[in-house]
Amino acid sequence: MTTIRRTGKKGTGSIRPRALPRPPRKARADARPSSTRDSSARTALLAAEAGLDKKASAIEIIDVTGKVDYADFLVLMTGSSDRHVAAIADAVEELLGRNGIHSLSMEGRTIASWVLIDFVDIVVHVFQKEARAVYDLDGLWMDASRLPVPTAPDAES
Repeated sequence: MTTIRRTGKKGTGSIRPRALPRPPRKARADARPSSTRDSSARTALLAAEAGLDKKASAIEIIDVTGKVDYADFLVLMTGSSDRHVAAIADAVEELLGRNGIHSLSMEGRTIASWVLIDFVDIVVHVFQKEARAVYDLDGLWMDASRLPVPTAPDAES
């Protein structure tokens, strides 16, 4: 919300809008109950499961609770081609949708070198290998903790 401050001399009719700075936001971790964070963690694990089902590689779940105000977790995964990335993104959206969790938006689906899916408390990034290396979100959040990713069913046998 922008506040307008009137500047100019009285009676001149001169009004110039001037945006006042917003106070800094508090980190959401202070105000969020642990049950909400647990729900976000379950959603992130469900997204990872959908990626595993479609053979996504290098899946990471990064805990950014209290570090950013737009999500609690980032889920990163890699596909081998544009069609593979699109299939992974569709599988994530479908599995979460079947569980009553619907995305706010999906970006990059048509080109599919990097697809971003916003589920409010988690953000899923599905990359091709080259795009993941360029944007290096893994390195950006190197110090953030990770949730353990379940192993693929094939890896257990």
